[in-house]
Amino acid sequence: MTDLTIKRLNASQSDFDAALAKLLAWDDSVDHQVNESVRHILHEVKTRGDQAVLEFTEKFDRLSVGSVAELEMDNARLQQSLKAIPEDQRVALEQAAERVRDYHERQNQKSWQYEDADGTVLGQKVTPLDRAGLYVPGGKAAYPSSVLMNAIPAKVAGVGEVIMVVPTPDGVVNDMVLAAAAIAGVDRVFTIGGAQAVGALAYGTDTIPSVDKIVGPGNIFVATAKREVFGVVGIDMIAGPSEILVISDGKTDPDWIAMDLFSQAEHDEQAQSILISPDGAFLDAVEASINKLLPTMERADIIRTSMADRAALIQVADLKEAAEVSNRVAPEHLELSVEDPEAMLEDIRHAGAIFMGRYTAEALGDYCAGPNHVLPTSGTARFSSPLGVYDFQKRSSIIGFSASGADRMGRVASVLARGEGLTAHARSAEYRIKGGAS
Repeated sequence: MTDLTIKRLNASQSDFDAALAKLLAWDDSVDHQVNESVRHILHEVKTRGDQAVLEFTEKFDRLSVGSVAELEMDNARLQQSLKAIPEDQRVALEQAAERVRDYHERQNQKSWQYEDADGTVLGQKVTPLDRAGLYVPGGKAAYPSSVLMNAIPAKVAGVGEVIMVVPTPDGVVNDMVLAAAAIAGVDRVFTIGGAQAVGALAYGTDTIPSVDKIVGPGNIFVATAKREVFGVVGIDMIAGPSEILVISDGKTDPDWIAMDLFSQAEHDEQAQSILISPDGAFLDAVEASINKLLPTMERADIIRTSMADRAALIQVADLKEAAEVSNRVAPEHLELSVEDPEAMLEDIRHAGAIFMGRYTAEALGDYCAGPNHVLPTSGTARFSSPLGVYDFQKRSSIIGFSASGADRMGRVASVLARGEGLTAHARSAEYRIKGGAS
């Protein structure tokens, strides 16, 4: 097979801006037929509930059962899976869960109040969601790590009930996924998937309770369904293809960098892997490593397509310029494979997760570092953050005026309300003013 030639860009080129924009372009428009299909499924689930869920589960997952209750796996079944998996897998899941829990416990927000000079109390009440829905892919793509990353922050936040949905095409159950659910403390598990599962979580059925927020990855039907039900429920994000951007000073082993780029490219053909370095010879060395190592990869065909279509090796003048280019990309995963990553950190403004130093492979973040691996993609790190405890909590403002506070601020409100022509607002405030309206 011929060697793979990776796209080369140089920040000094006059057309670099246009070339970078073309490289990053990704069409996230929803296919019209997918949209129509999803809307039909959601409507059916909303209006016909359990019966629609059963019909779509038979159609898409080839599972025929008499009731949705038969598709629920109780805690005893989850514990059975936990005992069934090899010990090394169980230990790894438990160790990862412990680190994820420890990290997210530090994100927990507390309610607070303060009192101003005239006795008025102001504050913020932080309350967990009552119920969260967790979508977990099934079939060929089974991700127990996603169960931990989505369920643990919800439990740490204090969510009352976490409902997990996971498709089991042809009745094939992934014990590692169910074991992860047991470890993470998931409350209920239904073996359904696709847009019908999203609809059931959003609208509720006789058997499946409606939730307040839906999180977790899925295919285009799941992503489209999440987009459609947003507003009825909250959603975490609409995720695009996975991305990695590596900034290297040219002193890291080229094989390490090549494999780091592969770690995202193997997800799917649309994944994007970018290397930025001031050292042109190093870019050559990494390209050589890519071609040397590619034949050894199990998912070589997927990696080859991803690297050929969407990867790039970008040469810059120095690490300062590397940071500037990275900020324009706003990558999901950013590796700072340099001598002094701390010194670079100040220049990094937009990234989902930042991996510091040569020994910090992005893959560690996917599984067991502790921070969440659910990250903003497609440049949305400019305004979005990783999934966390705060996604499962909401804030209510607390306002409690004393008599003197109502007198003082009522005068301000009165002026502003009358300025807006809202007389009832003004009089409502004026009633509380000493000697005010009667």
